[in-house]
Amino acid sequence: MSKLTFQNFCHGMFMSWSSSESTASNQSIDKPASLPQVVINTRPIERAAPLTNHLQAAGFSVVDIPMLTLEMRPTTKQDMALMRQWFAGDYQALVIVSPTAAASGLAVWKALEHERQAQLVEGANSAQQDASLKGLKAPSHLIAVGEATAAVLNDAKLDAASYQVLQPLIANNEGMLAMPEIDSLQAGDKLLVWRGLGGRRLLVNTLQARGVHIDSIAWYERKMPNDAMAQYKEWQALYLSQKSEQPKPIVIVSSGTAFEYWQAIVTEVAAQKANAEKSNRSPLLLNDFAYVVLGERLANMVAGQDLSYWRVEDLAPETIVAAIHTPLVDCS
Repeated sequence: MSKLTFQNFCHGMFMSWSSSESTASNQSIDKPASLPQVVINTRPIERAAPLTNHLQAAGFSVVDIPMLTLEMRPTTKQDMALMRQWFAGDYQALVIVSPTAAASGLAVWKALEHERQAQLVEGANSAQQDASLKGLKAPSHLIAVGEATAAVLNDAKLDAASYQVLQPLIANNEGMLAMPEIDSLQAGDKLLVWRGLGGRRLLVNTLQARGVHIDSIAWYERKMPNDAMAQYKEWQALYLSQKSEQPKPIVIVSSGTAFEYWQAIVTEVAAQKANAEKSNRSPLLLNDFAYVVLGERLANMVAGQDLSYWRVEDLAPETIVAAIHTPLVDCS
């Protein structure tokens, strides 16, 4: 496992841990022998499987309740204009924030390359164009946020003599800002971002304050799945029917939007259950869970509501398992 650093802090207290140094001995969560620790994975269904599989292999009981679904947005004339500007070399760097954004942008990039080849070889048929397309030549630095995003780009036909796919040491806004290719951007430079609708405000705000011009293309948007509340209700009913004492379920949250949806569902279901006939056990509230949260912004959100959490700096399954085996930041 590579050495990955994650940080825990609450109400001014700041602690730093290294996943390669953490152990599951006296720091681990006490688990009853009869029931495995429950972990709720709220990642979008398209991205949940690797984490779920890893957690299950580590002995956790994993429940997939996605809080986000990815809905593709139509490509607009403005999007195409920005892609043509990037293709022409108008930007110093391109930041790609997710595998979905990478796949969407690559499709348009390939279309533009075919268009260019057709202009160079007038009247060439598609087979000739495909033969001449030996590799996509990037017109700027390519910065992928996360291993999965980099994998999508590396699997594409990129010209080896062109810019390589780069990654920040830590896959978040702070990690990108520390990269030489981003840190060196000055007033008048231009950056293009492939993303989903919303997010990455720290990167944008910091660079704009320097005078860097930033354009972005939102290839998709994130929405709450239609069945999210029904899935949560079904799981909660089963969980509350267990007679054995259980530790707090762990909820993995990777974005502020996902946490807001989670908060809305838990609160609404608790209110509905409280107004219904009394049951043997009270409905679960937000503080009946422990949270694994990505980055400083999310840590601040859960700490502000006095919730217990672990903060991680990336979503690698190994990082999350290592974090869970360290002391929980208890803000209650």
